[in-house]
Parts: sequence; C-alpha cells; structure tokens
Amino acid sequence: MKFLLPSLYLLCSSQLALAAVPMQADREPEAATGYYQQQLVHAEQFMVSAAHPLASQAGIRVLEQGGSAMDAAIAVQLVLGLVEAQSSGIGGGAFILHWDQAQQQMITIDGRETAPKAVNEQLFMQGDSAMPWREAYVGGKSVGVPGLFAAMYQAHQRYGKLAWTQLFDDAIRLASEGFPVSDRMARQLEVGWNQGISHSPEASSYFYPDGKPLQAGAVITNQAYADILRQVAEQGPVAFYQGNNAAAMVKTVQQAKVNAGTLALTDLAAYQAVEREPVCGSYRSYTICGMPPPSSGGIAVVQILGLLERFELGQLAPDSVEAIHLFGLASQLAFADRDHYVADSDFVEVPTQQLIDPAYLATRSALIQTDKALVEVSPGQPTEELVRLSSPSPELSNTTHFSIVDADGNAVSMTSSIENVFGSGLMVNGYLLNNQLTDFSLSPELNGDLVANRVQGGKRPRSSMSPVMVFDGDGKLRIVLGSPGGSRIINYVAQTLVALIDWQLDIQAAINLPRVTHRNDFLALEKGTAIAQHQSVLEKMGHQVRLIDLNSGLHGIVLLDTGLQGGADPRREGQVLGH
Repeated sequence: MKFLLPSLYLLCSSQLALAAVPMQADREPEAATGYYQQQLVHAEQFMVSAAHPLASQAGIRVLEQGGSAMDAAIAVQLVLGLVEAQSSGIGGGAFILHWDQAQQQMITIDGRETAPKAVNEQLFMQGDSAMPWREAYVGGKSVGVPGLFAAMYQAHQRYGKLAWTQLFDDAIRLASEGFPVSDRMARQLEVGWNQGISHSPEASSYFYPDGKPLQAGAVITNQAYADILRQVAEQGPVAFYQGNNAAAMVKTVQQAKVNAGTLALTDLAAYQAVEREPVCGSYRSYTICGMPPPSSGGIAVVQILGLLERFELGQLAPDSVEAIHLFGLASQLAFADRDHYVADSDFVEVPTQQLIDPAYLATRSALIQTDKALVEVSPGQPTEELVRLSSPSPELSNTTHFSIVDADGNAVSMTSSIENVFGSGLMVNGYLLNNQLTDFSLSPELNGDLVANRVQGGKRPRSSMSPVMVFDGDGKLRIVLGSPGGSRIINYVAQTLVALIDWQLDIQAAINLPRVTHRNDFLALEKGTAIAQHQSVLEKMGHQVRLIDLNSGLHGIVLLDTGLQGGADPRREGQVLGH
C-alpha cells in the first residue's frame, strides 16, 4: 500500500472533523473561541505550514526566490515574533530538525534557553516552599538566555542559500509599515492572563495603548523590533548577544520591578546553540525521529508509539472508545518515565536509548489492558536504577510550530517558544523576554533527594516541544510535523502520527481529529467534540476523565510520491501555502 493514500477514509475524515462551535476558555490561557476553516492543501514543489498567514507568506516568498527550507524558516520565525509575539520570538528559544536531502542526513539544533550562571537550585524557593508558578514567571527571575538567533544563524551557516540579510525583509517591512492585530492576540490581551506586562513600561504601552488592550484588526507598528532586526541582519547575532541590545536585556532583567533576575552580559556572550543526535525509533514500517534532551518530546513520542505497536489500531475507528483508551494508557506510561528520567543531558544522565528500546517498551506495554484503566502508574526501570525523582513543571501552550519543505526536498520542523503567553511580560527593543526557567522544577528536592530537572547555572530546562520527521522503509522523508501546546504537545503529535500511519487519514483530517491527552494525571477529551460522549463509558473503565479545551496548533506536511500535502490546525489561525 502506498503511504497515506488521500482517497482513504474520505467519508470518515469529514465525519470526524471538528464542529465549528464556540469554545469557552478553560484552564488554557490560549483557548480558542472558535475554529478556523482549514482545507487540505496540495503542492508540487515546495510548501510552508505556519501559525500565521503573514508568516507563511514570508516563507513562500523566500522559497520562490530560490531559498532553502532553512532560509524560509528564518523568515517565518522573524515574522511570527512580530505578529504572534505572545507565543514565540527572538527573546525565546527553539528546537530545529533539519533534513538535508542531498546528503540524506538529519540533524537537530538545540536553541533552548540556558539559566544564567549565577542562579542555583534555590532560585524559586521561598524558605522551605517553592514560589507559586503564577508568581514565579513574572519579571526577571524566570528569564533564560535566549537561544533563537544563535540556533537560526548556526543552521543558516550550513543550510542557507540566500544571504542572511535577505531573510529579514518581510519582518522589517511589516514592523515598520504595520500589520493587523490577530483575533488570537486580541483575545489573550482582553483576558489579561499575563500579569507581568503591567510591570514592563514598554510592554504595557505597546499591548495596552491608552490603558486598553489592542483590538483585533487594528493596524500597529513596532519600530523598535524593526531596528533590532536591521542590526542583526547587518552584523549577525553579535548585535543581539553583545552591545546595546545585550545591555538593555541585562538592565531590564536585573532592574525588573518584580522578581529581579541575575542575567549578565557574560551569559549572553557565552551562549551557544548545540547540534545533537536525533532520537529515532521505529513504528510499523516507519522511522520516527525527534528532538533529544533537554526536550522530552522525542523520547516520549517514540515511547507512545512503541507502546501501541502490538495493538491493531488500524482496525479501530479513530473516535472509538477503544482507540481513546489505548492511546490514553500509552501516554500515561510515557509521561511517568518522562517526569522521572528526562532533563538536560549535559547535566544529568538520561537513559535515552534504554527508554526507547523495543524490549523495554514491550514490558511496559504489557501493563496495558484493553478493558481497564491504569489507576496508578510508576516509572519503569529501563536500566540500573538512577538517582531520579519525578519532577513535574508547568508548561503552557504558548508556543509555535512550522513545517517547511523546499524545492530540493530539504525540510525543517521547528518549534519555538517564549513559554507563558507573552513570556515573562518584560519587553526589550520591541520583543518579549521568555520565562523558560519556570520549566525547571520549582522545587529542587523531594523528600530530601534532588530532582533531575532542578535549576542549575548554565542548564537548559526540560521541554515537551516535539518537532518530528518520519521516514518510510526506504529511508524517504514522508512526514514533517509538530505543535505548540505545552506538555500536551507530546500527545498532539503522537495522536496525529497514529492517524496518519494507522488510520491513513490525510494530514488535514488527522489534524482535525478531536484531541486526547493523558499526562499521568487524567484522561482529557477535547470539549465540544464528538468524543465527549464517551466520558461515561471511559469512566466505567476506571479513567478519570475531564472535558477541556485542548488547544493544539499542529502544522504538518506529508511528502507523497505525487507531491506535497499540507495541513494547519483549525484551532489556531495558521495557513498552509504551496507552489
């Protein structure tokens, strides 16, 4: 059977598509108020699927000029940092997967933020207790050294075709001439989730002119952002990590009105993006590759699929109780291991290969019963016992993802973030600073023992960002995929891969499926969708079920023998463009 035949499940996919019904904000600050209409997009040469139409347009223009996938990724990200500033930007970090078609080589680049050297494990402690997260993220204490520019520049040095300066044109033009405020940004400002903005004069005057939130459709400019982009375009990342911009970042963090931080000029000057080996595992006849630690995404996605491999999922309906039950339990088991073992592998030993070893996954999969929930799940023991303690940390859904394939068959799957919606709330030179240090465990100890994901100077906090690429049995790239969504990113990506591989849905239908998540806490079903009707049956099986808004933002491309197919999540405002 050819991969992902688009004619299969056509009727099924239309029945499973999300209904265009209003959604009420639940616990997620970026919960949507409605669904955007999205259709499957076809193209022959190249394609961009990104979280905002203006960003997709910037990427397509670069590809039309003969640029590479990496060139387009930089242009896309720089525009997203302007028009989707609440989710990502140059004040944050990213994970990049790149496929080099000519060399048949995949690399990952870790542009995750690092903790300032001066911090220690007591950063978020108040006496014997950890600060509440709602207090910890505000201000300078939570700001990590931004890694986005370093990662993009490093990738461009290897895989760029166009001049570095060319990639800034769209972002600079939009920042100088103006762009319309999106519905999504306006809703988030209206809700007022991020209290940190009120402590930043630059952020409050930009997002709340005259004390009122920006309105959807209002055309605004950001000249400060245009100016810093011009400097980096002309001088390279040194203009960001040193000089006036670096001094402004340090001053803003150290003199923050709330939670002053310790970010120093030496931290910025010393930052380096890191090339790492991808995490790859098999599923059916495919190879799934993702990001290694400090991301937990690559390991957890491979684990979920490996745990499900013994089940004939293709014989189950995508919206059935049986499919939801099995996927939920596999996710529950994977998250138990994730919380226990995964942290920055430059600081702690992470048994990556043992966690995805098929023999180990087979023993864990044996815990899954087809008719009964798992009441309590402990982490497995894939190797000799390591000194580890489970260390949950808050990760919110304020991230972005885009997928790109160029005319030569090169591809980028890139997820980037500033963590909380509008990050720390602090703004410098037209961009927001991240609050990624709250992705560490706020408390360094549990019952007197140190947790793996505790704060340490120079360390990168654990992440759930899960950009993936999938290859068929002949080694051909077939899927480029990822999503925002906090720690639930892992579930969103894994569920979509099951839909593509087992249920043979096209990429848009797979993205449209009602979402299911389990983080070893409770089984979450997407509120307002057809699967909500299964709540009582699943509860009788022993699941703790909640109906909530599951705010994925999946953007993916499937490479067929006949061309490209792209999809964008209807829960957000993204767009797929191809040529």
